[in-house]
Amino acid sequence: MGIYSYIKGTLTDKSEETIVVDNNGIGYEIICPYSISDTLGYVDDEVKVWIYQSVREDDVSLYGFSTIQMKDMFLSLIQVSGIGPKVAHSICSQVEPDRFALAVIGGDVSFLTSVKGLGKKGAERIILELKDKLKKSGAATAAKKVVSVPGNAGSVAPEGGVISDAVEALVVLGYKEQVAAEAVSSAYEDGITLQDLIKKALKGLAR
Repeated sequence: MGIYSYIKGTLTDKSEETIVVDNNGIGYEIICPYSISDTLGYVDDEVKVWIYQSVREDDVSLYGFSTIQMKDMFLSLIQVSGIGPKVAHSICSQVEPDRFALAVIGGDVSFLTSVKGLGKKGAERIILELKDKLKKSGAATAAKKVVSVPGNAGSVAPEGGVISDAVEALVVLGYKEQVAAEAVSSAYEDGITLQDLIKKALKGLAR
């Protein structure tokens, strides 16, 4: 996973593909395209950048993310065979975590192939391997427990419905089953759409 979680410091430079963050007199060059860095702030702003350190024989690179949810999505993606840090980071820079998770649990190959740099085989592999991860997890059981707890906000939702799908979506993004279930339970409200529930649960986890 790398030794860094995030860096706080002054944003001193922005280019099309990278940023530089000064922390205690050390400038960290971080791979972070405009689509991500635009949400961080302007040059001379104090920023917090979530990072992943990639170490290879001929290269050491830092990949930057504006949110922890985006980094979690990235970490799930690089577990898929054939998806390296560059491709995973490119996907993260183009797709919000909640929409990505929806595409995976819904098997939406056409949506994933609309992402620049991701072909049909890669999209199918992402869906197959991350769905396989769901089968091996306790996501479905965790979701059922949320639904069945008396007095729980989620108890009004139909079992196997929006709550179950939302829990699975969070597991796709790398969260533990019980953590995902509790976050979805807290975020659930009558009439909420699946995507809004995922987004609200993610916000709750970020607090």
